[in-house]
Amino acid sequence: MGLGRTRAPTQEKAGAFFLATLLLWFVSVWFEILFNRRSELLYIVAGCCFYQSANWVSRRFVSRDPLFVNTSVSLLHSSITSASVIFILVNQWLNGSSGMFEHSQLFGGTWAWAHQALCFSCGYFAYDQWDMLHYGLYSGFIPSILAHHLLLLICFTLALYRNVTINYLILTLICELHSIFLHVRKIRRMAGVRDAKSNIVKAEWILNWVTFTFARVASHVLITAKLILDAHKFGKGVELPLALLGMFGMNMLNTFLGVDLFRACKREMNPQYTNTHQE
Repeated sequence: MGLGRTRAPTQEKAGAFFLATLLLWFVSVWFEILFNRRSELLYIVAGCCFYQSANWVSRRFVSRDPLFVNTSVSLLHSSITSASVIFILVNQWLNGSSGMFEHSQLFGGTWAWAHQALCFSCGYFAYDQWDMLHYGLYSGFIPSILAHHLLLLICFTLALYRNVTINYLILTLICELHSIFLHVRKIRRMAGVRDAKSNIVKAEWILNWVTFTFARVASHVLITAKLILDAHKFGKGVELPLALLGMFGMNMLNTFLGVDLFRACKREMNPQYTNTHQE
């Protein structure tokens, strides 16, 4: 395997671990498809292939910078996933489905197109894990981005294998609406557009904070509260502990992300602060 960057020994060990878990995940998915005849899981493979193809197109026609290409594909995923989640929720609402947020629906039901959307998004996280490993787009002994993707792959695939909590996971993907503006900011800065007085930059930050507050923080807090309130309705399986662990991790990441966003906003909007604190 040809890796794109020279890395420290600790980074190599982390990469080897996450690559091994990704390969195990890959074998597991194909086992389910081929031996358990779960053809509906082919949408996971379709997601992997679609986003890898987008990576190749971006690399061929836009830029060969691995970070720029990775961010561009991430922006594509956030846009598609956000549109998909909104479509699924609006479609379910318009069809007059009563009690769509009841425990029985969130835990054991599957809204129209929810399974396919979750599979497709799962395929993206597998692609993105591979792309970051391939080009060394991570750092640290335990890279948070790789750990985050591994957690999502575990939660998503277990839910898809057992056909439970599909709708819960669709609701967690509302946060991708905020991810759009995270990726837009990153691409904008890589393109050299950093004028804090620009109306585009100001509008971007407003949308960043609005979607962070409602699409990420509020939605994840509400999902966590719903899990706690309905805890007695879960069985004795691993679903509730895994869901609570996943949402605890999500809320912690949201807290750290909020701090980082505040610091980044202060740096960008305050030239004097920017001159003394390099981003």
